[in-house]
Amino acid sequence: MPSVMTDHDADAVLGRIPGRLKDARQAKGLSLDAVAKLSGVSRSMVSQIERGESNPTVATLWNLTRALQVDFAGLLDLGAPARAIEVIRADQAPVITGHGLGCHITILSEPGKVGSYEVYDIRFDAGGALESEPHGQGAREHLTVIEGALTIRSGEAEDTLRAGDTARYAADVAHAIRDCGEGARCFLIVETP
Repeated sequence: MPSVMTDHDADAVLGRIPGRLKDARQAKGLSLDAVAKLSGVSRSMVSQIERGESNPTVATLWNLTRALQVDFAGLLDLGAPARAIEVIRADQAPVITGHGLGCHITILSEPGKVGSYEVYDIRFDAGGALESEPHGQGAREHLTVIEGALTIRSGEAEDTLRAGDTARYAADVAHAIRDCGEGARCFLIVETP
């Protein structure tokens, strides 16, 4: 059954247009003057549309999207994803302290993913270790050694990995990651169904 657009949906679409047009212009590195010349829409009108102070006609939108080389339908799509890059600078990434011995854990995943899909950058001091109790049923870890060597234990199984090696193992049992003596670094992905 086709969905019917409500007034709320229409307002949501119109509310997104200013930001999407501005993002597209900035992504192309174009000034307001350049967009005005390319589209035939006055500089002041482009500025008003980007600030949300003017509701453009379909013809105006068509000219702007052609000038910016963006998809007209995508511009109006309620479900279109944001076309932005979220950057967390190294000095702003959250860090877990007091967990494990001689390990420094930086959280790389989104806060909303905790408990389902988590990504960590872990640095071990010489002899450092991270011992973990079982996670939720069906949990698995995917670990890739970037530097040094690590011994991985999952339940009764144990193996040693060196730089470039990857291990996938059950995390719904007691498990541990131990540095082999020189210091190491790994990326760890924790998946919990």
